[in-house]
Amino acid sequence: TERLYDLNSPAGMALIPGGSFTMGNCMNTNEGGADELPLHTVNVSAFYMDTNLVSYALWQQVYQWATTNGYSFDNAGSGKAANHPVQSVSWYDMVRWCNARSEMEGWTPCYYTNASQSQTTIYRSGQFDLATNWVNWVVSGYRLPTEAEWEKAARGGASCHRFPWSDAETINWNRANYQADPSGYSYDVNPTSGYDTNFASEGMPYTSPVGSFAPNGYGLYDMAGNVFEWCWDWYSSTYYGSSSGTDPRGPGSGSYRVLRGGGWGNVGGD
Repeated sequence: TERLYDLNSPAGMALIPGGSFTMGNCMNTNEGGADELPLHTVNVSAFYMDTNLVSYALWQQVYQWATTNGYSFDNAGSGKAANHPVQSVSWYDMVRWCNARSEMEGWTPCYYTNASQSQTTIYRSGQFDLATNWVNWVVSGYRLPTEAEWEKAARGGASCHRFPWSDAETINWNRANYQADPSGYSYDVNPTSGYDTNFASEGMPYTSPVGSFAPNGYGLYDMAGNVFEWCWDWYSSTYYGSSSGTDPRGPGSGSYRVLRGGGWGNVGGD
């Protein structure tokens, strides 16, 4: 989750500085999919992002406050342990959870059920396909990152790399929690294939504790692998060709929202 930039760095968050970066698959046009192209320059304003994935412990803390303060959710969420990431939550759940976390901590919520953005329309229940102008983008509350914000944050200040680390263009179990497939991808240099044996125990999901691997250049953990991360944007396979060059917020509509980062069950090329 992400918070608007302010003067004092919040605990557990990292400043993602404003500036331009090249968004899309800049490694090899034969890799990935057509929706990762064309490459385009995007300028993103500064913001703060949680250094870790939302842990199950943090999810539960906010969830318990929320359900006694007018919020309802589609899913209760689950996690393998308190220090593992929460999983099995919908996009609507995460948006409402962001609002609840904002209110619980005394910040102004970002998401509303219509464009009036009044106190009586704070998004606390139901499934609303929120429009961009139903979001207060300039208040201090928590919200999901846009896809452009997510990708800038994941790159960690380095340009044109395949993964969130910049010292190598390869992946193995020392880098991220994912399903190894060295025979399928030349840049997967793990000595064996399959799920990470450090975490493939006690039944699925094979998540790892948050922060188990080295952070990227901005101090963010698990920007590749472990669990997928929700973004604000509607998904469109052609959006990169028409994306705004400054703080893009995705298509105006769609069928489902963007997920980034991959998970423990995804191979290194996903």
